[in-house]
Formats: sequence, structure tokens, C-alpha cells
Amino acid sequence: MNLRLEAELALRYKSPPQKARVLTEAWVASNIYCPACGIDIKKYESNRPVADFYCAKCMEEYELKSKINSVGSKIVDGTHKTMLERLASNNVPNLFLLSYSLQDYSVLDFLIIPKHFFVSSIIEKRTPLSAGARRAGWIGCNILLDGIPSSGRIFYIKNRCVESRDTVLRTWKKTLFLRDEKEDLRKGWILDIMRCIDILGKKEFNLDEIYAFEKDLRVLHPNNKHIKDKMRQQLQFLRDKGYLNFIGKGRYRLT
Repeated sequence: MNLRLEAELALRYKSPPQKARVLTEAWVASNIYCPACGIDIKKYESNRPVADFYCAKCMEEYELKSKINSVGSKIVDGTHKTMLERLASNNVPNLFLLSYSLQDYSVLDFLIIPKHFFVSSIIEKRTPLSAGARRAGWIGCNILLDGIPSSGRIFYIKNRCVESRDTVLRTWKKTLFLRDEKEDLRKGWILDIMRCIDILGKKEFNLDEIYAFEKDLRVLHPNNKHIKDKMRQQLQFLRDKGYLNFIGKGRYRLT
């Protein structure tokens, strides 16, 4: 995989956003494969409202966002209302994120966030534009990457190191079960438990360690009076889907 952007492609453009778009889209089109089936992806025609790339075999769609130096903890996106409508209709593409260096036009990180990790709780409403702005009153949104579990951030490239194609495809498949879990996913329960497991930072953990997050989850779900029951239910669900293994006496292991 080539980790250099072709800087000469942007020479005829003056606007920095235009340059970034041309450079990053050209790199993705030349280097990135579909994480679902492994074949090369294709670029949509310019100015398509939802997605930038697609897979001709499995028809997965991908939107590309890029940043200089670091992906960071949030990504600026479009209109807040439109994003919420897209989430409700499930009309959301998978998200490619690319970070690169302007010093040598090298790719630093490239990852994908599968669309089933997009829920309303990770969409932050931005302050409306001021009265003097060209689009006065417009309200945009940010995607809060910290709200996405580590299993929902699938790296092709991390700190300039390239992951194998087999690793990317295997990691993609690991969470596809979430696409069928509309209600609990939209309420955030499944992702909340997955984030709790991330915070523990262990391959193996026990039920009491998960119960330690009860107060945090009570804040996130104030109308639920049976927090521990719900936590156990989600662990059992993740076990049944092969995300976790139950190894006895209240202990679980990440697969």
C-alpha cells in the first residue's frame, strides 16, 4: 500500500479544502479495498450528497473525511437535522477517516467506522451560525469519536503501519451482528457496554468489574430502573453473538 499522497494532483487548485479533497479521494481510490468483501472500491461521481465511494460487489457505501496530522476526538459533519434524519432512516454510509502530514504528504492513519456504530448519542449539535454569517442560523454537527467502541474503529493504517487485509476483513465481520439490533443500538445500550469493556482494557473481566459502571449508565439511562439487569442482558447478547466468551463464574473473555 502506497502511503504517499500525489501532491502534484492538487497543483491546479487554490482552495485548501479543494486540494485536500482531490489528494485524499485520489489516494483512497488507488489504495483502499472494501472491508466487507476485499475488492477494490469505486468512486461515485462528484458532489453526490451522501457517499463518496462504493463497492460494486456488495454495494457498501463509504463517505470520506480527512484531517491534517491527527483524526482527533471529533469530526465536523453537515447539517444536524439532516444527520438525525439519516440515522432514523438508516441511510448512513460507512465512514472512512484519513489523517495525513502536510510536510511530506504521507498518510498517518486510515480507518473505517462501520455505519452500525452511528447512533444519535455520538452526534453533537453545534452552535448556530451568527446573524452576520453567510448561512446565518445554520446548525451543523460533530461526530464524537470517543463515543465509538474500539471495535468500531477498524484501522487499515495506524501510525504509518499497515494492517493485513485478513485482519481488516476479520475485524469488519466481528460486529456485523449490530445491524440487526435496531432498538437497543439506537438507545445506546449495546455500545455503552462495549465502551465499558474498552475502559477496563482487559482481555478477561468479571461481572463485578462491569457493575462498577452502574452509576455512569444510570446517568445515561435515567428512566431505566433495572440497570444491572440490563447490563447482564447486554453481556449475554454479546456472548450469544460471539463477541464475548463466557468462561464461568461470572467471567468473560473478548474473542
